[in-house]
Amino acid sequence: MDLEFSAEDFEFQQEVRQWIEENYPQEMRERRKRSPGGSLTKEDYVYWQQALYSRGWAGLNWPKEYGGPCFTPTQQYLYDLEMAAAGTPGVMPFGQSMVAPVIMKFGTQEQKDRYLPDILASRVWWCQGYSEPGSGSDLASLRTKAVKDGDHYIVNGTKTWNTLGQHADMIFCLVRTCDEDIPQKGISFLLIDMHTPGIEVRPIVTIDNPPPGYQEINEVHFTDVKVPADNLIGEEGKGWTYAKYLLEFERGNAYSHGLKASLQHVKSMATSEQSGSGSSLIDDEEFQQKIAKTEIAISAMEFTELRILSSLATGKNVGPESSLLKCRGTELQQELTELALDVVGNYGVPFNHPAPEKGMNFEPIGPDYANVTAPEYFNTRKVSIYAGSNEIQRNIMSKLVLGL
Repeated sequence: MDLEFSAEDFEFQQEVRQWIEENYPQEMRERRKRSPGGSLTKEDYVYWQQALYSRGWAGLNWPKEYGGPCFTPTQQYLYDLEMAAAGTPGVMPFGQSMVAPVIMKFGTQEQKDRYLPDILASRVWWCQGYSEPGSGSDLASLRTKAVKDGDHYIVNGTKTWNTLGQHADMIFCLVRTCDEDIPQKGISFLLIDMHTPGIEVRPIVTIDNPPPGYQEINEVHFTDVKVPADNLIGEEGKGWTYAKYLLEFERGNAYSHGLKASLQHVKSMATSEQSGSGSSLIDDEEFQQKIAKTEIAISAMEFTELRILSSLATGKNVGPESSLLKCRGTELQQELTELALDVVGNYGVPFNHPAPEKGMNFEPIGPDYANVTAPEYFNTRKVSIYAGSNEIQRNIMSKLVLGL
């Protein structure tokens, strides 16, 4: 693997850096610094994604035939590096990164023509309907039913842990279309218009976003929802296959750039805080050992991602390596929030207003960075559970990588 960058690579890096400087609003930058996870509005995300689309940088992993930019592995690496360093919003993954690859691989030409252009241009907001009450990591036990009725399906059931579904125009769902001895064989993959009568979205209030803060998670209830049969992806009963394909993309994201940016933020915070001896915390020997251990782990993660990125450039799928990335990446995310909480100490306790909105002018208790530390710590507890818990990912690796 060649790790040397060419003059063209550095030119591309500078191009990305300059574009960010010209298109990333200062107000949005400041708000993200003071809010856990950024707490951006739908309008913020749409603005950013459409700006990327206008530049030709939407759908990073999409083939050229569908409008993807077709970055080289090196360009992808440098692009991610600059975006993470600038603290830009992430692209909402449900459309571009998750359902789009499924539509490309298993959808009809009509479905591709209908959905993909709007996904690429961020004209339609998507959300995910996988988990259910009692069916999380054991996703095959899902009970939301879709019964064929002429040229429609009638859908009844509940999906939970639905992210930002209150803003969504469409939801991709795993539904049970028949009862088989093997539960996976009765699952189908259905696209549903969120404005259809019979759909109700109910918020789930989480500890990191108490009212009137940023609202992220929902339950979605389906009561006799009528869905055109043309919205079925592929074949009935093959939804489990399509779901596993999608999860490769959900789990196989690059983590290292974001981890490096978070580590740098923790170091900066530690420079401003004092240790028990009265010196700067960044000079404390025990704290330095924690930082060094985490930094080494992030470097190992980065080189693993580069190896996988090189294989993707040859046309391969992420495969079971996505489970490895998901496990290690989420563990390091949690480790960094624990370090940050150590740094702010008592200032993490007040938890006075974790999600300021546009125009708010409150005075945080302690340094600005302390206001988001506890909410981010609590929210990050979920990352080792969603997209298949890390325990499940280790089972996948033991079977598909180690052959156990």
